[in-house]
Amino acid sequence: MIRSTEEFRLVFKAARRAGTPLVALRTADPASGMAQLTACVNGTGEQTPLLSWDFIGGLQGRNEAGKSAAAKVLGENQPSLGPGEALAAVQRIAQDAIIFFLNPQRIWEQVDVVQGIWNLRDVFKSGGQMLALVTPAGATLPVELQNDVMLIDEPLPSTEYLARLVAETFESANLPAPDETIVSKAIDALIGLAAFPAEQVLAMSLSKNGLDLDRLWERKRQAVEQTPGLTIWRSGETFEQIGGCDNIKRFLTAVLQGQEAPRAIVFVDEIEKAFAGTGTDMSGVKTEMTGTMLSWMQDRSADGLIFIGPPGAAKSAVAKAAGATAGVPTVAFDLSAMQNSLVGGSGERLRAALQVVDAISQGRSVWIATCNSITSLPPELRRRFTLGTFFFDLPCLEERQAIWKIYRERWGLSGEQPDDDGWTGAEIKECCRKAWRLNLSLEESAAYIVPVSRSAADQIETLRRQASGRFLNASRPGVYTFESGPQTTAPAKRAFRHAT
Repeated sequence: MIRSTEEFRLVFKAARRAGTPLVALRTADPASGMAQLTACVNGTGEQTPLLSWDFIGGLQGRNEAGKSAAAKVLGENQPSLGPGEALAAVQRIAQDAIIFFLNPQRIWEQVDVVQGIWNLRDVFKSGGQMLALVTPAGATLPVELQNDVMLIDEPLPSTEYLARLVAETFESANLPAPDETIVSKAIDALIGLAAFPAEQVLAMSLSKNGLDLDRLWERKRQAVEQTPGLTIWRSGETFEQIGGCDNIKRFLTAVLQGQEAPRAIVFVDEIEKAFAGTGTDMSGVKTEMTGTMLSWMQDRSADGLIFIGPPGAAKSAVAKAAGATAGVPTVAFDLSAMQNSLVGGSGERLRAALQVVDAISQGRSVWIATCNSITSLPPELRRRFTLGTFFFDLPCLEERQAIWKIYRERWGLSGEQPDDDGWTGAEIKECCRKAWRLNLSLEESAAYIVPVSRSAADQIETLRRQASGRFLNASRPGVYTFESGPQTTAPAKRAFRHAT
């Protein structure tokens, strides 16, 4: 895995020295990728013929040597050639030439294109030329070319590059050089973006008063969310705003403050639905995506936790609050939104999303997946979540009192507390929100709540039996143990003063 621009250049130089005829440059910024490779060739690249082909311009020279080579192949009129014709024409190109072929993933399944690419392998190997297929991050080669084309992935900009970009942007705007604190905060907001959008969002967030970090973060969120399936969680809720679940909050705090502390939290909601059909889907899409996830997590030693329990038991709330508690972004990862009807499109989107996650986290991410039923989750995927599986039961009396206190204070509510036996934290929150929104008392609002402990009692008992003795307890230290019979006791009704 290539992690830096320097390593990226070294890999390309090694490919040139070895006479590699066919490479696929997978990049989020084609202009940046081609510029990096051009810089590796004879310094400025003027001695080596450099050409490019695209759907609009056809075959063109990128430098003087390239223009001369194109003229010799095409003649003086230089007609605009289609992809198959261009691939046939460049067989006569000058030795040592490099041809950038843009967006081949749109057409490389066509017979003439895949054959034209393959035909260049031996010709270019003997002549020292190279065909560079410039594709988006995550693109998958046709099966006919997988053994003949070398893949090179351009990494997203490093912290060193972004530090230089911040300094140069301030200088271009005639502003005083930023101090180290501003540079560090700007890098945190820009990491995970390709070079061009990073430059754009930085410039748009800069004014004569300096850098607006809030605006920069918002533009960064908008840019990241252009990647299908990725969103950055915007809520600032921390562990202090969540009642109960003391054991998992204590454990996660240790993870967030420990050695190799994560730089990003990746949140996967209802993971069992996202990977449903693995190994049985006729198209093979889910199986391929599961394999990609497994390989990625193993290669990067990514840690993870699984939260299982009934709906409303604070699984998602704790997962989302982890990032805000640590002061790092929480990236919501929606696998279903990455699926594409085009052949290979789903895997391509997934790999592109994983590259963004890798850049945002700088190689240090913690994955938190919620699950309402773990039986359908592939065992090999469960093993990748090495930090453990925690069971979230319905809150006990003490936990419910803590939750009531939080939401009473948030919405300034007073009055008697309704009978909340078997309620989840989400139901307590909804009761308080309804009371505030509709100007109802808490008891009146409670009449519009049907707790999940009643509507899904059988499913909850099944979950408890499955978890007993197998998973860690989210509320108390140790392994969760289920004892048949009432789990909670209704609290005595009590009056609260209006919160101020």
